[in-house]
Amino acid sequence: MTFFEIIGYIIIAIGCTFIILGVFSLYKHKDFYTRILSASLIDTAGFLTVSFGLMFLHNFSFFTLKIIIITALVLFLNPLATHIIARSAYISDTERRED
Repeated sequence: MTFFEIIGYIIIAIGCTFIILGVFSLYKHKDFYTRILSASLIDTAGFLTVSFGLMFLHNFSFFTLKIIIITALVLFLNPLATHIIARSAYISDTERRED
């Protein structure tokens, strides 16, 4: 096992930890808008760390280039989709409830 593989596995484990802790935060928040914010953060932080771990795991190859392109697309589209969902809920007067 090389040094880059060890670092890659550690970074992937950190990303999986972000995702697991984020799922628990979804159950903690009861409001729609705070849930959508935490879901967006789960996607961004968890996906970025897992993708960086995969980049370290596979060193520099064509697969790494694919991961970089997919990561760039996710970084652009994830906040955009979250904003569109939250704005459409705001425009349609989604009720802010505190259960």
